[in-house]
Order: sequence, then C-alpha cells, then structure tokens
Amino acid sequence: MSDALAGQAEPLFASLRQAVDAEVTAAIEEAVRNAPDRALCRINALNFAAERQLDEEQAIAGFLHAARLGLFELSWNVLCPGCGGVLGEGMSLKSVRHEDYICALCAGGYSPSLDDMVEVTFTVSPRVRRIAAHTPHELPFAEYFRQMFWASAMDVPDDLDRILNDITLDTLELPAHEKAQLSLHLPAEFLIVFDPVTHAAQFIDVKGEPTRERQTLSLVFNELQPPTGTIEMRPGPLRLALENRTERRVLPGIWIAGDALHELLGRRRPFLTAKRLLSNQLFRDLYGAEALDPDQRLKITSLTFLFTDLKGSTPLYERIGDLAAYDLVRAHFQVLRDIVAAERGAVVKTIGDSVMATFTTPAHAVAAALRMREAMEQLNRERGSDDLMLKIGIHEGPCLAVVLNEHQDYFGSTVNIASRVQGLAASRSIFASEPVVRSQETSTLLAEKGLVPVSQQRALRGIADSYAVFEIP
Repeated sequence: MSDALAGQAEPLFASLRQAVDAEVTAAIEEAVRNAPDRALCRINALNFAAERQLDEEQAIAGFLHAARLGLFELSWNVLCPGCGGVLGEGMSLKSVRHEDYICALCAGGYSPSLDDMVEVTFTVSPRVRRIAAHTPHELPFAEYFRQMFWASAMDVPDDLDRILNDITLDTLELPAHEKAQLSLHLPAEFLIVFDPVTHAAQFIDVKGEPTRERQTLSLVFNELQPPTGTIEMRPGPLRLALENRTERRVLPGIWIAGDALHELLGRRRPFLTAKRLLSNQLFRDLYGAEALDPDQRLKITSLTFLFTDLKGSTPLYERIGDLAAYDLVRAHFQVLRDIVAAERGAVVKTIGDSVMATFTTPAHAVAAALRMREAMEQLNRERGSDDLMLKIGIHEGPCLAVVLNEHQDYFGSTVNIASRVQGLAASRSIFASEPVVRSQETSTLLAEKGLVPVSQQRALRGIADSYAVFEIP
C-alpha cells in the first residue's frame, strides 16, 4: 500500500480500533497493507478468522464495521452449488432475484436460498488500496477464475495454474467485438467450451471413429445466456470460430470434463452465508432494513425463532408505577439483547413486552433461552422480588425473509408456530418444538446441563392437530 493511500486509510483504521477487537483490527490492517492482491478480493470472513486463529464473530464484526467505514466493499454473491461459480453479485441483498438462477457450466437452474446459495464477502475499497480485481478485464485467465468467477466458498488450490493447464486444451483472450479462430485436435473425451465472463458454455461429446476431416464449430458470446447445448463430434481436427459481441473481453477455454475438473469444482470451505448475517445483531444494528427490497421474498430453508414474553407485566406497572416498571422492562430488554447477540443471534423486533429473535441453529437458541432464564432469576434476586417471569418458546423451520414496516422481518408458518409455542409457556418455562429438541447439538447441550425435556402433545391455536412440544425444566 502506497504512503499516500496509507495516509488516507489511517483515520479509518483509527475509527475501526475504537469499535473492534484489537487483535481483529490488527489482522485486518496488516492484510490491507501487506497481503497480496488476490487475498483482498472477496474475502471469506470465516476463512480469514480460521487462518489467523481469530474468533469468527469478532472477525465478522470487524469486517462489518470496516465496510461501514468504507475500508471494504460488502458484496452479496449468489453461488452455484454445483461448480461454486458466482451467478449474481450485488452491493446489497436487494440484488438477489426471486426467480431461478441458471448455471450454464452445470446446465442447471437453482432457486436462491439464503442458507447456502448466497454468500457475503468483503473486497478492499479502491479508495484504500487498488488491487488487480478492481480492473477484472485485465486479470490473467487463471486469476479471473480465482478472483471473479468462483465464490469465496470455493477452496481454490494454490496450484490452480497447473491444474487448469492439465485440463485445458486451449484458451483465448478475445477483446470486445472481435472474432478469432482456434485450431485443435479433439481427443475422445467429453469437453466443455466455457467462458467465465459471460458464463456461456457448449458441451462437446467427442466419440466414435477418429476422422482426418476438419470439423467446424462456431460460438457467439453475447449478454444473453442461451441454454447449454451438447453436440457430438468425432476425435480429430477442429476449427473453432469464436465471436465476441459484448462490450468486454471474454476468456473462452476448452476443458476436458474428467475427474480432475470434477474434483476441482467440488472443493468447498465454510463461508459467511446471508442467513447467518441476517441473524447477526451487529449487522442489523448497522444496516437495518437496507439489505432487502420491500418487494423481496427470499427463501430460508431453516431458521430458528425464539419468542419471549414477560408474565404479568400489566400488574407490574400497576404495582410499582409506570416509571419504575418501564425502567425494569427496558433493563430486561437489554439483558435479552446482549444474550441473543452473544449466542450468534439477532433481535428482530420487540412487541410490547415480548421479543422475537432468530438464530442460525436450534442449539444457539436453546443456549440463549437457558441464559435468559438465569439472567431473569439473577435480576429478581438483586431486586428481592419475582417481578420478571419470562416465558420462552422456540421453533425451527423454513421461512421467508421480508421487509415489514420498513424493518427486515420474517414471514411464514414457522414464525407463527414459534409464537404459538411460546404461548404455551407458563412463568419461567421454556417450550421448544420437536425439531429444536431433536437436533444433535441441542441434545448434547441439554445432556451436558443435565436437563431432560418433557414431551407433551398440545393444541396450538390455528393448528388443526395436536402438536408435539417439549418443556425444558
């Protein structure tokens, strides 16, 4: 990083030090100053933390604050579960469409799920440090795949150049509005002509008796994405005519679709999902409803909801007075919010004296519920009363991420059932649905604490049949 850029970034790093764990801030600053360009493009926050032995939540917090300050650009990438390619990219979740995304390389369509198809990455801002990925049309063939085509969820090997060289028959850099021809000899293999810029693909099934006659194939690259097709050809000479009708260069290559390619495309590593970020308290505090468009309805396959309610809050106001009761309820909200955040969750909203929170896993929700119960008992002991009696309900399942009343919210039967489960609870009770209690991590957590859930069949308002719920003593 040049001295001029370092001078511009210093005030931003100073602000970051005030908000973020010192070790995380030092790691981010060291990376911005000294890491190679490729390491600052689409940073995988979880991998960044793992490589430096940092706490994941603190690393995520560091990058969120850094992005808010302008040190990094936050990106939401729709990734293909088959090949790990980025099918769509935007500066906010608003860029994610409802309809299916098509991957030409995998010849498949995918409906975007926030659980595992949308990742969040961080790229250093060009105002802080210029890197090669800021001008992607200048990246070499292998680096374009590494930095632009593949998502941060891909575990791209260090020797990518060698692997691509082994599986690639030929490549070409074709400028905008240019034409070119490639002459090559087709082996008896299944081949793919693929361009990572336009995501256009053509499959060639090479089989049969070899021929000496020159075969021909013409491909046009444009901004449209026609369905992936397969043609049969014979082993032997091929003249491949290529035309680029786009406003940018394209990078077509001819690949052998064998074991080496499939092994490469199957490499994965943990990544920061949109679901996890939407259930991150700091993200909600910093970005609010910015992430979603009011008309969006984005699918989440599995999310855990926790509802709380204070028992007897109305008599509490009458007994100790509005001002004292208000302060007590507000203190209870702050305690719950801190516990939710500590257990990797986020408070979605408060409704009267109730809280609605989300967690990416049932175990984190149950751990939060147990801590909430203990915290309320502690507050009561300190006050010498039993004013704070918390009723808690937990349920897990699919839902939609939406915007309601200008706030990011959730919609669906899972939310309704979670609220109904909470309604079963009496004072100090934690009620959870079967999917929550039966999860392996929850079972382990409860066993470690010596807690045995009690199974019940209860009627839930609006649910026709009796419902299996568990009371956690």
